[in-house]
Amino acid sequence: MKHDSTRNAAYTVDCEDYVHVVKFNPFHSGDSCSLIAYGGNNYVVVGTCRFQEEDAEVEGMQYKTLRTFQHGSRVDAIAWSPETRLDALPPQIRFCTAASDRKLRLFTSDLQDKNECKTFDGHSDYINDLVFAPKEGQEVASVSDDHTCRVWDLEGNEKAHFVLRSPGMSVCWHPEEAFKLMVAEKNGTIRFYDLITHQAILSLECEQIPLMSADWCLKNTFKIGAVAGRDWLIWDITRSSYPQDKRPVHVDRARLFRWSQVNENLFATAGYPGKTTTQLLIHHLGHPQPILTGNATVGSGLTWHRTLPLCAVGGDHKIFFWVTEM
Repeated sequence: MKHDSTRNAAYTVDCEDYVHVVKFNPFHSGDSCSLIAYGGNNYVVVGTCRFQEEDAEVEGMQYKTLRTFQHGSRVDAIAWSPETRLDALPPQIRFCTAASDRKLRLFTSDLQDKNECKTFDGHSDYINDLVFAPKEGQEVASVSDDHTCRVWDLEGNEKAHFVLRSPGMSVCWHPEEAFKLMVAEKNGTIRFYDLITHQAILSLECEQIPLMSADWCLKNTFKIGAVAGRDWLIWDITRSSYPQDKRPVHVDRARLFRWSQVNENLFATAGYPGKTTTQLLIHHLGHPQPILTGNATVGSGLTWHRTLPLCAVGGDHKIFFWVTEM
């Protein structure tokens, strides 16, 4: 783990393949380390991280791989289950992936002999995002280019099916709003669905396309953020269905938007993978300019640490980590 100043990443972890997606576990797993999962062309690696920002005994960063899961297909998205526990005996690791073969895979492991993988079939086009029910973790929601959002139980049965008007790009399930699902569509509409009545209850408009990514702020349920075209956009759902704030930030199109887990004014956006350097920008709503610009060679995926103002991006045989101030 070296301090990597050339690309102004605070830390890097070397990986055995191109990293398509990277995801910190957003739930507390009962251990002082943070769980992180990353996906390549045909596998998922689960590991633990510990940073000097949270533990003075650590020099820089400690990373340890717990297990590599064979996947058989390119990993496009990863979601952690709140049922993942490192402090249980035996421990339980549970996560779900979306793959390029249009299937969801639910992995459950005790990191020893028990390694289960269930496949969920139903989507007829690429799956862009997925999320577990944040309280009990007994359901998974997914959105796809097939113009649907689907909710599944852990056996792979479809429990709900919402027909969209364009490709579904992001789906969010907030721990404080357990009966609502946020779905963002490529056509610039973000809708909230009531999971009891299965009706749309609220919609927000970007007024620009394509919307590529949206996120529901963990620290403030009224705040929604997204990227569309070259801009980031922020809504306050108590005030208007139109953005309260927006700014062009990426020279090329913006690709990803993620709220920090620790501060309702802190968020990150990322540009497109495939350019020579993908820009990661960290923004604070109180500042007119990004507070941090990171360059990663061909980055993909963007994820925030559960308790630190630290985010990670995948890249070519590497994961890059950036640390910012609160």
